[in-house]
Amino acid sequence: MDTSLSNNNVTTNDTSSSAKVTSEGWRLDRGTPSLHEVHASITVPKNAGFWRTLLAFAGPGMMVAVGYMDPGNWATDLAGGAQFGYLLLSVILISNIIAMLLQHLALKLGIVTGRDLAQACRDHYPRPVVIFLWVLCEIAIAATDLAEVIGSAIALNLLFGIPVVVGVLLTSMDVLVVLFLQHKGFRYVEALVAGLILLIFGAFAYELIISQPSIMGILGGLVPSPQIVFNPSALYIAIGILGATVMPHNLYLHSSIVQTRNIEQTDEGKRQAIKFATIDSTGSLLFAFFINAAILIVSAATFHGTQYQNVADIGDAYKLLAPVLGVTLASTAFAIALLASGQNATLTGTLAGQIVMEGFLNIHMRPWLRRLVTRLIAIVPAVIVAAIYGEQGTGELLILSQVILSLQLSFAVVPLVQFTSEKAKMGKFVNPTWMKILAWVIAVVIAVLNIYLLIQTLSGV
Repeated sequence: MDTSLSNNNVTTNDTSSSAKVTSEGWRLDRGTPSLHEVHASITVPKNAGFWRTLLAFAGPGMMVAVGYMDPGNWATDLAGGAQFGYLLLSVILISNIIAMLLQHLALKLGIVTGRDLAQACRDHYPRPVVIFLWVLCEIAIAATDLAEVIGSAIALNLLFGIPVVVGVLLTSMDVLVVLFLQHKGFRYVEALVAGLILLIFGAFAYELIISQPSIMGILGGLVPSPQIVFNPSALYIAIGILGATVMPHNLYLHSSIVQTRNIEQTDEGKRQAIKFATIDSTGSLLFAFFINAAILIVSAATFHGTQYQNVADIGDAYKLLAPVLGVTLASTAFAIALLASGQNATLTGTLAGQIVMEGFLNIHMRPWLRRLVTRLIAIVPAVIVAAIYGEQGTGELLILSQVILSLQLSFAVVPLVQFTSEKAKMGKFVNPTWMKILAWVIAVVIAVLNIYLLIQTLSGV
């Protein structure tokens, strides 16, 4: 705990703990650390060179990047590319830049304070606010998992003809995978995630080559256009892309998994950890940008301006890629990447569910039971939805899930910006003035866009 938090202590009532709390709202009793079974379990070499040190910190960024390329992103990117060509590429770019800043704040919070974002909220806010934030976060995780699970199930259906409902149940087995790999060591989880990301990257590099997109169209699409704001349909998908790109649960996840590194608890040790964790995070999010942009570009090059420009359904995109592009492997590569994306995202979503439940409620269960509970929160709605909709309407459902995420985003961003901007909590690692201003501007813009989206949705525009 930073020494700046040791003055003016007062005792507050906390229904989950009798711990002493500072007047700024941080608990002095640290309690169980975030993801305690793997906390500080990865050694960081001392006095090593740049690349060896970076390798030690590499991993959490890739796990966070997974959330930026999950099947929910595919649905919004496919719809955006098919309907509006390269227009919404600028939204993906801006969303990724925003994500880089917010993930930097999340990792900094975890490294400096030793608290993940959910724990920080529990430490700081009154109990009713904490419960409210927890419920919203569980809804967001359920919406995220709905996209991931249905995406994986669709991929299994497309590749092997497995019914969607059965595919949903099969994807729930990731609980066992996470338990096994985490028991072996957190590096094994990171290695699996990184391997699947490289598979997705390779698949879409191939899709880009065979779709032969317009280079000038891509460059033009990277420049923001007023049409995005004034076209309600484009704005709806754009906000969906924002919700799909900047994932609320990733902020909780990142603030926790950076603590798996065993760093020196000194100012210099924390400064080094922030530096290398930020490099890891930013580099990984560049991978996510490439994949998201590639999905939209392939959709724009293949479907926009044709009779198929209303394609938003992943299944339809799979069936049409091969005949439209005239390359048989196009559809297969698409489905394999989708399966890798969905399974990757369910792995990290399971960890996020654990972090959120433990952080907000201070509930500690046996690992297998805890993950089973957090998984059921998402699997049960997914099974029901898959049973009702089957393969039909999943595109619209996936886009809707991303809009739900976008609406919840402010409730994660505002506490994150607030905590990292307060010197009493962050000490000398507090956000500099320019970052405070930029972060609050981003938080306000996200909130305003979401309010506008809610009004548009309720009015049926």
